[in-house]
Amino acid sequence: MCIFLKGCEASVLLDAAEEGDAEKDASPNFSLRGYDVIDDVKSAIEKSCPGVVSCADILALAARDAVRLTGGSFWKAETGRRDGRISLSKEADENLPSSNFNIAQLKQNFASKGLTKKDLAVLSAGAHTIGVASCFVITDRLYNFTGRSDTDPALDPTFASELKKKCKPGGGGPFLELDQGSSTISDAHFYKAVRQNRGLLTTDAALLNDHVTRAYVNRQSTSAAAGATFGRDFGESMVKMGEIGVLTGNEGEIRKRCAFVN
Repeated sequence: MCIFLKGCEASVLLDAAEEGDAEKDASPNFSLRGYDVIDDVKSAIEKSCPGVVSCADILALAARDAVRLTGGSFWKAETGRRDGRISLSKEADENLPSSNFNIAQLKQNFASKGLTKKDLAVLSAGAHTIGVASCFVITDRLYNFTGRSDTDPALDPTFASELKKKCKPGGGGPFLELDQGSSTISDAHFYKAVRQNRGLLTTDAALLNDHVTRAYVNRQSTSAAAGATFGRDFGESMVKMGEIGVLTGNEGEIRKRCAFVN
């Protein structure tokens, strides 16, 4: 979620000026994939209309289209962004929401960007309905939740046992589906897992600890129209997120290659 740094200006795509110093090298971004896809899209666009379409816009449009291609909703994504020139791993480590955040920290983090509790509930699902996470991000939740070699009591015991068979105490193990059983489809299934205390991350479980986010989880996990209303809500929240920290006019640049400043 690039917005929690400087905004939607594609800084996460930049390679490090020095080894291991870019946003993509920060620990919260270890599981990010698809940089090569964005590079290929940018290369094709530059051949047709060089210096016009920013990497930030490509990223916004690719996110929208990826959701649609995996069964999710479609929304009108605004364009006209320009690309940033700075990408620092330190900023990502300090500003991206941690997978261990509690609900108070999540609400504060989202509110600092002008996003509501509903946006928090919606975008959490959008971020976790597709994709994977490493065992490392849930090691403490499984083996040392309060520093006493314990397991998070908010995690379904059977699910916790299943995860421990895959993830070792040191963090070793395979990548795990963020939305168990539905990790290749953009849908509202995430909320059913959270309601059953089977959300993978601490931040997933945290959604049950606020009356607004909990009500949204319950509505999306039980309503017959859950999929349709979540799709609409997700599109609206994505538009809001896509307007944060945008560079326009003479700010930033239109990169020729997304991994490098001009």
